[in-house]
Amino acid sequence: MRLLLASTVLSAAIAFAPQQASRLRSTATSSLEASKCGTYDYDVIIIGCGVGGHGAALHSRSQSLTTAVFSGNDVGGTCVNRGCVPSKALLAASGRVREMQNEGHLSEFGITVEGGKESIKYDREGVAGHARQLAERVKGNLEGSLVALGVDIVEGRGVLTGVGHEVKDGTSGKVYTAKDIILAPGSIPFVPPGVTVDEKTVYTSDGALKLQSVPEWVAIIGSGYIGLEFSDVYTALGSEVTFIEALPNIMPTFDREIAKQAERLLIRDRAIDYRTGVFASEVTPGIPGVKPVTIKMIDANTKEHVETLEVDAAMVATGRVPNTKDMGLEEAGIETQRGFIAVNEKMQVLTKHEDGEVVPNVWCIGDANGKMMLAHAASAQGISAIENICGRDHAVNHDAIPAACFTHPEIAMVGPTEEQAIERAEKEGWTLGKSQGSFRANSKALAELEGNGIAKVLYNKETGKVVAVHIIGIHAADLIQECANAVAAGTTVQELSMMVHTHPTLCEVLDEAFKGAVGMSAH
Repeated sequence: MRLLLASTVLSAAIAFAPQQASRLRSTATSSLEASKCGTYDYDVIIIGCGVGGHGAALHSRSQSLTTAVFSGNDVGGTCVNRGCVPSKALLAASGRVREMQNEGHLSEFGITVEGGKESIKYDREGVAGHARQLAERVKGNLEGSLVALGVDIVEGRGVLTGVGHEVKDGTSGKVYTAKDIILAPGSIPFVPPGVTVDEKTVYTSDGALKLQSVPEWVAIIGSGYIGLEFSDVYTALGSEVTFIEALPNIMPTFDREIAKQAERLLIRDRAIDYRTGVFASEVTPGIPGVKPVTIKMIDANTKEHVETLEVDAAMVATGRVPNTKDMGLEEAGIETQRGFIAVNEKMQVLTKHEDGEVVPNVWCIGDANGKMMLAHAASAQGISAIENICGRDHAVNHDAIPAACFTHPEIAMVGPTEEQAIERAEKEGWTLGKSQGSFRANSKALAELEGNGIAKVLYNKETGKVVAVHIIGIHAADLIQECANAVAAGTTVQELSMMVHTHPTLCEVLDEAFKGAVGMSAH
């Protein structure tokens, strides 16, 4: 799902429990107090307190910069409160239900559930409560870590005044000054024209995470990370799902080979069907138990009406747009495209996307710049911005940032898809190599009765450097980190093939692929 929490940020925050925040706030020296003798109130002001803003604040304080964060009453942002974190709780709980109701799977372990799968029950409110409590706990941890480090938290939303170095509290109207300003406002769900959202029967991911109901039949508009994860949750809890996808293929942003595997493992054997090449041109909310949700679909090319569905609920998972409206960008001379703010590789804000000039001392990280809409990418960009503020040139290698979809089994990737890599190799004049490892030949996967899936390694045949890796299989989200590190470090398949992997572990699937790339065999 788009929204993946950076482990480095969590590990820094987890040491501070929510109940400590008020005590820490009163004992820590505030950044404002520490900078009274300076020209500005702060060295750095960060507008937004999601994972990106939080990561930037932590690194800012580690560099002894006085720092304030405008939270907009939303510490943790989308990821913690309405995205990555609570969705993982729903996936974990629903995954247990799916596993315990799979009598065939359990019988292979020699396990029998008395009363059969019908005896396995779940409490919807309890599942929703697990997600809500996890989000609250992590939010408290993040806030506690900021307070402990002396970061000042301003509850209002930060707005640029149009005067350099100034940020206004949108709630109180008070103006603060800083040498450098980092924009980290995040994003909000995109709702297409013609779709009416009531967050009850027609809802975005914000509403879906509350799990106010488990519909018998739910249509999911869009088949990307978010839609795919929620199809996993809903089918595990007993719903039937219909995907509505505007593009010709289901899961259009995924590597095609991986998407075909995912269709077999995550769609074909479940209560899921789909329509492709169609727009949900009009979606009208219903009344639970009284009136269905109505979805009118038109052909994506001809725009002619093709079908009308009546379902119990519809989830809108059509992507996200920057949360940059009404934050004073125009006053600061910053033009946007569809809400996105232009930046250079140092995360410095540009006046416009084409031939824009650098706006002095203003930076933008995370979803708002559109470079890579992932929480941990935002955190990496925040750290990079602080490095550049400190005078140490730094640029994030976005090709080395991994992503994951936390379905059962999981999907993970780093670098371009095979289709994109083929184009890149042809354009740049190098030869693309490909090698695969299989979970079917992996002892640990077989012990878990999870032998479905592959790991695909794409590499430059001339240099041996890893270009991309795509995995579908058990714990793919954890396995991808080794591959992301290899891409970041420029490690070759020759070097990786000689590295020892623990036996028996799932990472031997990667060992098989690395060895296969150089003509070796893995046992």
